[in-house]
Amino acid sequence: MPSSQAPIGSRFGAASTAEEVVSGIDLSGKTAIVTGGYAGIGLETVRVLAGAGAEIVVPVRDQAKAERALAGLARVSSAPMDLMDPASIDAFAETFLASGRALDILVNNAGVMAPPLARDARGYESQFSTNHLGHFQLTARLWPALKAAGAAGGARVVELSSRGHRFSPVMFDDVNFERRGYDPWLGYGQSKTANILFALELDRRGESHGVRAFSLHPGGIVATDLGRHLDPSRLRDMGAIDDNGEPVIDPARSLKTIPQGAATSVWCAVSPDLDGMGGVYCDDCDVAPIAPETVENASDPSTRLTTGVRAYAVDPDAAKRLWTLSQHLTGLTWEAE
Repeated sequence: MPSSQAPIGSRFGAASTAEEVVSGIDLSGKTAIVTGGYAGIGLETVRVLAGAGAEIVVPVRDQAKAERALAGLARVSSAPMDLMDPASIDAFAETFLASGRALDILVNNAGVMAPPLARDARGYESQFSTNHLGHFQLTARLWPALKAAGAAGGARVVELSSRGHRFSPVMFDDVNFERRGYDPWLGYGQSKTANILFALELDRRGESHGVRAFSLHPGGIVATDLGRHLDPSRLRDMGAIDDNGEPVIDPARSLKTIPQGAATSVWCAVSPDLDGMGGVYCDDCDVAPIAPETVENASDPSTRLTTGVRAYAVDPDAAKRLWTLSQHLTGLTWEAE
């Protein structure tokens, strides 16, 4: 059963770093895949997990950029994959499965935020396609390796969501903005809600196989590629950058450094505090509470995102509905049972 969506009193917090979270944990003999693991908090996640002894495989869309970023990191390899290209996801997964390795940790970290309207070759809106459907397909294709690790001691799937999930629930009647006007922030919020619902339903289905799933908000980390579509004036209005364009670091407001931003991902992936748990949304290296039903609008810089998760993002019925929709949109019959 899913765990209670309530803080557990972790000894870590908003200012903790990924290295602090993994300190004392030996990942020798473990294998992990980290999407988006060659930039920003994904790269820091890879660096820290590899430093603790894990073997890491990084799916990459930009091979040259990945080679530069990953150079010199021991126990780290890469292979091509594009989350908006279903054939490339299948090819990546088939290559990994052919290696015969179990998959102990899958960190679905890659994502896009608030871009102009774009669609994949199937006509699906780019944020829903990249942030959710691509990771749904990847996890499905890697399921045999996750189950193998689950049977041998446990596997974890980590979905990077965002506090921005509170901009929109999943609009099941029009996820691809075919009948409503496109709003990049509503698209982002919907895709981030989908990440949370996916982790919830995956955990329900995977628990009996020793596979647990978690979702999380990493924090607002300005110094990454994720914010490339954002207007600097809006970031200043939000207090995320100063008048000189430099990032403001204030973990109490979830404005974090890259090492701090990667901490909750790593905590979800390896912390013994979460043994026997799953299906929960986490924030600041702890399980988050249910958020109050306040009005939050990404188009209004005065709106402040408070901590916690919206009830609609942890609704088990919505999670089951999303699973069915995702099967339909990807053409997969994956049941994970």
